[in-house]
Amino acid sequence: MSDESNKRKRLGQDSSQPFEDRALKAAMQLFGNELLPVMGVKEAVRRIAPTEQIHLEVKSLMEDFNFEMEDGTWRHFEFESDSITDEDLRRFRAYEAMIGFYYGVEVETYVICTALAKKLKKKLKTGRNVYRVKVIRMKDRDADQVWEELCQKKEHGGLERSDLIHLLLTPLMSGETSIANRIEQGIRMLQKEQELIGKEDLMRMEAILYTFAVKFVTGTELKHIQEVVKMTLLGQMLVDSGRQEGIQALIETCQEFGNPKDEVREKLTLKFSLTKEKAEEYLKQYWK
Repeated sequence: MSDESNKRKRLGQDSSQPFEDRALKAAMQLFGNELLPVMGVKEAVRRIAPTEQIHLEVKSLMEDFNFEMEDGTWRHFEFESDSITDEDLRRFRAYEAMIGFYYGVEVETYVICTALAKKLKKKLKTGRNVYRVKVIRMKDRDADQVWEELCQKKEHGGLERSDLIHLLLTPLMSGETSIANRIEQGIRMLQKEQELIGKEDLMRMEAILYTFAVKFVTGTELKHIQEVVKMTLLGQMLVDSGRQEGIQALIETCQEFGNPKDEVREKLTLKFSLTKEKAEEYLKQYWK
């Protein structure tokens, strides 16, 4: 790795961040407040705290998530898919010091780990002081237990939105059930309980679970999950998006080859089963 790459990694700018970390960050960005309890953070959240760029030298440190708790303290969240190094701890410490000075608050860092390693470094000796972070290792959670609790709540009619959001973390947990099965079960349960979530959040959650599937599942299991996704709101959105891209490509290609509009309109109605009115709308949209 080049000196520049090392510098970017130290500052938290590494663009090659692992797939699972990016998916987990997306989940935290969308549903962080509701995911904290399953991670072991029991304090009540008052609000999502700011991550403004204080000045140029530290702007690259302001890229993760802060929550202001009910007692006025802040929780800062980092994501690691490999070992926690001394450099990582120094970066976290620098962030805490700057944000604490700028906002005048107490900050504590939680490091959410998707690593398989059982021993993760959580403290750093700095002169006379010892700096510590709290490590949340997702492999310490049991996906089978989470699923069992959800099923019991559903059976007794007490399922809530926050319970369903916990499904997003199950691919990162331990458990006897395969990751492919957890993802499929999660998608199917979300479909059945979509009234609790709402259409937009349902598609976001399906997208996060599918992202984990692409990362962790291969072969026939992945193909099976792809078939399951086709029947979801997310799948329909992807189909519609691909269909529209196909319509646009056909119109633009036919125009480049000099086909008359009437002929292209006929092609659209036959190939995409469109009415003449709908085909005309697409022609107005894409015919340059």
